[in-house]
Amino acid sequence: MSIPPEPAGRPVIERLGLAAIALILAVMFGGVGVAAWLGGEPFLALMGIVGCLMTAWAGVNTLIRG
Repeated sequence: MSIPPEPAGRPVIERLGLAAIALILAVMFGGVGVAAWLGGEPFLALMGIVGCLMTAWAGVNTLIRG
């Protein structure tokens, strides 16, 4: 039995596109968080900010790891 080879990484243009989509979604989540905070909904604000951070993290990982 042999170990299968690792699959090739994504092309750079695909990584950039996915990171751009993640950036747009992170900004939208951040906007929800800010709007919720200003509207007096701290739990929804927290969820929006957490969504923003997680999406940004996924976008950065896509760029770095491919």
